[in-house]
Amino acid sequence: MTGIWRTIRAALTLNGEFYETAQNTPKTQGLALSIVLIAAVSRAIGSVVILLLTRTTLIAAALAVLLDVLGVVISYYVWTFTIWGIGRWMKTNAPSYRALLSPIGFAYAPQVLNFLTVIPLLGRAIELLLSGWTLLAVIVATRQGLDISTRRAALICLLWFPVIQIVTGVTQAVQQLFD
Repeated sequence: MTGIWRTIRAALTLNGEFYETAQNTPKTQGLALSIVLIAAVSRAIGSVVILLLTRTTLIAAALAVLLDVLGVVISYYVWTFTIWGIGRWMKTNAPSYRALLSPIGFAYAPQVLNFLTVIPLLGRAIELLLSGWTLLAVIVATRQGLDISTRRAALICLLWFPVIQIVTGVTQAVQQLFD
């Protein structure tokens, strides 16, 4: 378990070398998926605490947890697929989709702190900070994973980032219906 926390800490620093070796190290996909799942559960914890404080039903809270976890995991796979697809279009020697799963999964490390969004008056600001931090981490992971410039990596990542934010917003709006 200390290995996963060490990996999260390294991912949070946005160190390009860390993300570069992520795709070249064996068996990192399970670790990356673990980080994505912890991030999903952290998001769900924040949502369910708020829902329970507003005295929603347990069934509604369970559904909210499911929506949060699925939303984060699906966004991870789709965002990675989008980055990989554009990378293949840009470069003939782009890495495989599987090779990008680890660095992009590690880039979800800031989302592990998503449970902090339950702090009154600061929740939205924390959520925006974590989203920006995650975007920066995905840019670094994309730059290193595809071996391209930071500008190109930012452009690739910014193509899908708004869609992820919209899906997150829709998920939150649906959860508010449970109140």
